Amino acid sequence: MRVALATLVALGMIFSTEAFASEEKMSGSWSRGDGLAAVRIAPCGSSMCAVNTWVKDSSQGEKVGDRLVMTVSPKADGKMSGTAFDPQRKLTYRIDISVADQSMKTRGCVLGGLLCKSVGWTKQ
Repeated sequence: MRVALATLVALGMIFSTEAFASEEKMSGSWSRGDGLAAVRIAPCGSSMCAVNTWVKDSSQGEKVGDRLVMTVSPKADGKMSGTAFDPQRKLTYRIDISVADQSMKTRGCVLGGLLCKSVGWTKQ
């Protein structure tokens, strides 16, 4: 019993450290791969927020100041996974995030995974 409890505590500490490290890697300014937007990602409460800092064309409804609230945790494959809430559009997405030192890839899905979009990002 004590060994099982100690193992669970150790795993919890590892996953907490991994979550912190991944969130730390996510933090900062990122340019979207299509060159149409830039965001600043930082902690906001117990979540991570991506706030638009630059948008090339706001005719599609995207504007500076829009934010996405991400509640993510690490997966065994090194990615982050969870949900992202878009308060402007009142949509919740299922999101997967892969972060390297200078690049990030996000994949968001709605409607139970029927509509998905992947986006590449470069750290500024």
